[in-house]
Amino acid sequence: MIDSHCHIDFKVYNKNRQEIIQRAQKNLTAIVNSGASLGGNRRTMKLATEYKDFIYPTLGFHPSNAFKSDESVIKQVLEELKSNIHLAVGLGETGLDFNQLDEESVKKKQITLFETFLGLAEEYQMPLVVHARDAEEKALEMVKKHKTIPDVIFHCYGGDLVTAQKIVEDGYYISLSTIVCFSDHHQQLAGELPLSQMLTETDSPYLSPFKGQRNEPAFVEETVKTIAKIKSMSVKEVDKVTESNARGIFGF
Repeated sequence: MIDSHCHIDFKVYNKNRQEIIQRAQKNLTAIVNSGASLGGNRRTMKLATEYKDFIYPTLGFHPSNAFKSDESVIKQVLEELKSNIHLAVGLGETGLDFNQLDEESVKKKQITLFETFLGLAEEYQMPLVVHARDAEEKALEMVKKHKTIPDVIFHCYGGDLVTAQKIVEDGYYISLSTIVCFSDHHQQLAGELPLSQMLTETDSPYLSPFKGQRNEPAFVEETVKTIAKIKSMSVKEVDKVTESNARGIFGF
């Protein structure tokens, strides 16, 4: 199994990161750690170097950080990303997060940065990991203008089914997180969307399937099991298809 999106570089894992990774190594064949900030990208690359052929890095900048950061920080992120592009298996996470966001100037800043990442994904021919929250249709509209991006993943998708169906019809991918284990809406998505366009993730440390327990990459097994149950398929088959999808997209 593969956890196609997590953040084990976050400081909440500082006390037991090695233990978390060792647990993942017992159950999984790979994890993709997504950079979400300047420091996050640096930590992600370091982890990928330390755990070669198991941890794979994507480099990005979370949209919620876009309006909190000075232009100088964003410029540095982009410069370091370009310098280290050969180390990454993808770009992101990046995208739009309009949750509880009314200020148009803040939305515009997110849109501008997302457009920059879309251009980079085209320029470097890299897969793109998209964070879209309460902005799924807008994100899809922007992605569709960049037709030469190799692959696009709408990670931890939580939007409506109609938009999700448009995403997969356009040839893009939906990644379902461990939230599918306890969310009726996400279970509906899992039932209606084709496995051929699906990936599995945890989005650790968030969205644990176990109450009172912090999420971790090894728990992606619960995502796979839940999808298998919903689709009346074997765990092995769901694992095989979703792992193949992730390997095909990220090229490892």
